[in-house]
Amino acid sequence: MANTDTHTLLRSIPAVEELLNAPWAVEFSAGMGREYVKKAIVQALDGIRGEIGGGAHAKTELGALAAGRAAALLRQKSSSTLKRVINATGVVIHTNTGRAPLAREALQAVSDIASTYSTLEYSPEKGGREGRNTHIEWLICHITGAQAAIVVNNNAAAVLLALAATASGREVIVSNGELVEIGDSFRIPEILSFSGATMVAVGCTNSTRIADYRNAITEKTAVLLKVHPSNYRIEGFVASTSREELKELAASHGLAFIEDLGSGLLCPLGVPFAHFEHSVRDCLEAGAGAVTFSGDKLLGGPQIGVIAGSKQLVDAMRSHQLLRALRVDKMTLAAFEATLRMYASGKQGEIPVIRMIEADKDTLQKKAQQLCRTLKERAKTAGADDVTIAVVQTADATGGGAFPTNTFEGAGVSIHSAARSAESIAAAFRTGPVPVIAGVRDGRVVLHVRTLLDGDEKTIACAFAGILGGAG
Repeated sequence: MANTDTHTLLRSIPAVEELLNAPWAVEFSAGMGREYVKKAIVQALDGIRGEIGGGAHAKTELGALAAGRAAALLRQKSSSTLKRVINATGVVIHTNTGRAPLAREALQAVSDIASTYSTLEYSPEKGGREGRNTHIEWLICHITGAQAAIVVNNNAAAVLLALAATASGREVIVSNGELVEIGDSFRIPEILSFSGATMVAVGCTNSTRIADYRNAITEKTAVLLKVHPSNYRIEGFVASTSREELKELAASHGLAFIEDLGSGLLCPLGVPFAHFEHSVRDCLEAGAGAVTFSGDKLLGGPQIGVIAGSKQLVDAMRSHQLLRALRVDKMTLAAFEATLRMYASGKQGEIPVIRMIEADKDTLQKKAQQLCRTLKERAKTAGADDVTIAVVQTADATGGGAFPTNTFEGAGVSIHSAARSAESIAAAFRTGPVPVIAGVRDGRVVLHVRTLLDGDEKTIACAFAGILGGAG
C-alpha cells in the first residue's frame, strides 16, 4: 500500500512544462532566460521526488510546493551574491568584507576608465605600445624613495614573483619566527617552494640573530628574506635581526635582501601604537633591496601587490615570464593611481581606511549618539517597549594583519531586547536587503560606528525598523 501511495504522489507532481509556463516562471524567464528557469524547476522537482521516496509529503499540495521551491531557487539566483554590506564590526580592514573601501577619487577613476578605451598599454606621444606599469611606477618611487617598482594582483603574488625571479633553484634564508600563515592558506614555506627556491629556516621561533643567517650562507644562497609577522606578535624574551644588519650581510656576500612588509603602510598614522609598524620608505632606507606590500590594507587602495626597491632587483622581476600571469587590469590600476595621488598631494587623511583609523574619540562619540537617537525613534514608532538602546564604549581593531595585539577605544550602539536573543537580532541584520554585519557582546547587539561609511546610519535605521516590524 505504501508503494501505491508513493506512486500516486509521484504522478501528482506537476510537469516541468506546466510550471515553466506559469506567470511567475515567465517573469523569471524574462530576466534569467527560459533554460535557466527550466533547470531550477527540474532541480526543485527532483528534490521533492527524493523526499517522497523517504516518506514525506503524504498530505502536501505538490503543485504549490514545487512552484514555491523553484521560485525560491530563482529568487536566490536572480540578484548578485556579491553585494554591498555595512561593516559595523569596528574592524577597519575587514578581510571577509573586502578589506579597504576605496576613496571617492579612486571610484571616480575606475568609473572614468571602465566604460571606455584607455591608454592602458598605449602612448599617444609615441603612437605605439607602452607598458601598463608606467602609470604608477613613478608615483610609487616618489612616495617610497624606491628606484623602481612594479605591481601584480596581490602581495602573495608579489612575494612569489620576487622569489621566482631572484632565487629559483637556489636557497632563501628566513627566520623560523617569520614562517607565518597569512589568511587562507598563504604560507611562506609553500610560497617559497612554489617559487622554485629552497627554504633554509634559521634561528628559533622567538630568537634569530645575525649569526644564524651568517652561518647558514652557502654557495647556493641567493636571498635573505624578512617577513612581516602580520597577525601575531611574540612577547617576552624576543631577539630579532635588524634590517641594517641584514643589509650588510647580504652586501658582503653578494646576496639580495628582500622584505615582505605585507601591510603597505606609506605614511605615519596618528595612533599611539603606530610605531610598531614600519613604512615602506623606512624599510628601503634601512637597507632592504626590495619590499613587497599590499595595496588594500593600511595603504587603503584596491587589491594589488607592489614590489618596490633597487632598479637591479625590480628589473629582474620585470623581465620574468611570471609577471604577465600576475598583472592587474585597467580598473585596478586606475583605482591605485588615484589612491597614490592622494598620498602624493598630502590628502591621505581622506582615504577611508586612514580616516577610520585616525578617528578621534569625540567624533566617534557624537556619531554613536546620533545613531542611538535615530534607533530609539524607530523603536518608539514601532512600539517596541522591550528594546533597550544605548551608547557604549567599544574596542575596535585595525584588521588586515596590522597591530594584531592593539585595539582602539571606540564607540558604538548596543541593542538589547527582552523578547529576542541578540543572536537572532544580529542574524536579522545580516539577512536584510543590505546586510549589516554587527557584533554580539554580553547578550547585546553592538554596532561599532568607526567603520560606518556615509549613509550607513540611514540604512541601519531602515533595517532596524524592518526587524521591529515598523515601516522601513
